[in-house]
Amino acid sequence: MRVAIGSDHAGLELKNEIITLLGDMKIECIDFGTNGAQSVDYPDFGEKVSKEVSAGKIERGVLICGTGIGMSIVANKFSGVRASLCNDLFTARMSRLHNDANILVMGGRIVGKDLAKEIVRVWFSTDFEGGRHLTRLNKIKQIEERFIRHEL
Repeated sequence: MRVAIGSDHAGLELKNEIITLLGDMKIECIDFGTNGAQSVDYPDFGEKVSKEVSAGKIERGVLICGTGIGMSIVANKFSGVRASLCNDLFTARMSRLHNDANILVMGGRIVGKDLAKEIVRVWFSTDFEGGRHLTRLNKIKQIEERFIRHEL
């Protein structure tokens, strides 16, 4: 599996920890930045990762900003992206199990390093359950398609 990862300055330290963890988990990680502590705009990095996932070039992504809220908003603008803000283990598990989330979003100023690593482990080890949840995801896809055709 290939994973795209990106952060703003507020998520940089946690992003670097997660890159190391993903490597330990034998998951290939492509870093889309930022790579410095200077203030940057989270939409720039959220867009880079989300474009790759939306286009199907990369299976999953991880985005980190101060709270995770901004990155979540950006990522969910992209067709086929199901970004989920997970600041605890339960939401991490459920976002994969029921929503087949393909981008994990965390708040670098919200989640501690050890909890974030556990969130990543849970998120990457949980499979989509399918069944009635697939029906719901198909409805979301239909909404996206109507929106693209400006039928909403």
